[in-house]
Amino acid sequence: MAKNLFDQDALISAFENATAKQSAQLRQTVHAATLQALQGREMTMKNVRAAVKSVAEAASTGAARNLNPGIDIEAMLDKAVAGLDDALLQAVEAHRAALQQLATQGADLREKHLQKALDDLEHFEDSMVAALKKAASGAAGAPLGEAWGQVLQRMQQAGGSAAGAQAAATAEQLVDQMHSAVRTSRAAGMRAAQALAESYSAMVSGVLIGMSQAMQQKAVPAKSAGAAAGKAK
Repeated sequence: MAKNLFDQDALISAFENATAKQSAQLRQTVHAATLQALQGREMTMKNVRAAVKSVAEAASTGAARNLNPGIDIEAMLDKAVAGLDDALLQAVEAHRAALQQLATQGADLREKHLQKALDDLEHFEDSMVAALKKAASGAAGAPLGEAWGQVLQRMQQAGGSAAGAQAAATAEQLVDQMHSAVRTSRAAGMRAAQALAESYSAMVSGVLIGMSQAMQQKAVPAKSAGAAAGKAK
């Protein structure tokens, strides 16, 4: 199991001790914890899932322990998911910036490792939801499990997470850019071939002219020699 790269105890404590008035602050707390978890790992999809699961489990554990009056566990988990989504939006932007830079420098996004990065972006939403469901499945007690179910259902009914939508849009944009680059490359190749063909034709014409001039130069002395021989007779 991957080592937690954020302060798990601090996050649990934040949820455990949050009051109804403080629950809005949980979103920023989760956001910061998720970024900390992501920044300490290579940005692979496996590590993103692990970070999401670890943060969600810590939030879930703290929420289950919260006994403050008037606290709404479902609302707390909503804040947790929102904080995760905020952090993952930044992770998606990091992916986009890196791939964009590589593409600008001439890298072929069809290369195996870059294609894997694009595939990960296309399935970012599924990975995030799977990690959250795994965290929810380990929730202690029926009330917490039901709360997780409502939160995830609401997110999916709303069209999924913002990070998932942005990841899909980013992947589509980069794929379109890749196809455009391929078309541009093909067009450039055709232009180069046409220019070569035109140059070749001009070259052949030049050679032919040179040959004709050489033949004419040879013909003139031959004619002169013949005239001189006639006079000698």
